Amino acid sequence: MDATTDKDPLVQEQIYNALCYLGESEPEEILNSCDEYLRQHDKLAYPHRVIILKAMETVVRNNISLLDKSTVKEVIRDWQQAASSVLVAVGQRFINKVMEEVLTKFQPGILPHYFVLQTFANLSVSNGE
Repeated sequence: MDATTDKDPLVQEQIYNALCYLGESEPEEILNSCDEYLRQHDKLAYPHRVIILKAMETVVRNNISLLDKSTVKEVIRDWQQAASSVLVAVGQRFINKVMEEVLTKFQPGILPHYFVLQTFANLSVSNGE
């Protein structure tokens, strides 16, 4: 997975394809490996994190009926955290666009999801003066 940091888009695509291919035969193992990699590399630049997250999404979509309930619960929580981190990283440069997107998740009369609030808070901390 370290090759996701390669600047060549073809290499990045090959990594994505390899993760998806391996995920067909061992979906839980690939999801756990991706999760562990993202945990160990919490400073991974968001474009590279997105490659792994997209591969995880594909593996989950293609194998949802085979996944254990506890794996799915863990993946969803970690996935949401990783996605929140990506938005915060992007927000350091494009705060207006990210805030615009996050604010659409606030609906009158509906309690927002925990990760929406966490993303909102982390955006404000990372862009505070």
